[in-house]
Amino acid sequence: MTEKRFYATGKRKSAIARVYMKEGTGILQVNKRTFDDYFTRDSLKMLIQQPLEMTGKRGQFDFTINVEGGGMAGQAGAVKHGISKALVEYDEELRSTLKKAGFLTRDSRVKERKKYGQPGARKRFQFSKR
Repeated sequence: MTEKRFYATGKRKSAIARVYMKEGTGILQVNKRTFDDYFTRDSLKMLIQQPLEMTGKRGQFDFTINVEGGGMAGQAGAVKHGISKALVEYDEELRSTLKKAGFLTRDSRVKERKKYGQPGARKRFQFSKR
C-alpha cells in the first residue's frame, strides 16, 4: 500500500517553501537537515508549529520541506503558510480554523524595485532650484 502524501507551496515575501506531508510521528526535515538544526531561533520554531498546535495535529505528520529565498524569518513564514495549506489539503474542515487565524493568507510584501535616475526605490536626489 502506498502512503498518501499531501503537497502545498507556502510563500512569504521572496521565500518559497515546498511542503510534503504524510502521516507519521511528527518529524520535520527542512532542506535535508533537522528542524532544530535549520531554524535555530525559538520564536521561529514556535511560529512554524502554530498551525499544528491550533488544529491539534502536532506529532501526527512527517514533513519534508524544501525552502529557498529570503531570510530566516521569511522562510519560517513560508513554511508556516505551506504547512497550513497542506493541512487544508488533508482535511477541508480545518480550513475555517486556519483561515480565521490568518494562516492561509500569503504575505505578499516584496522589495520594491529601484527606479531609474534615482538612488533607490523611494529615495530621491536632493532638489535644488538653482
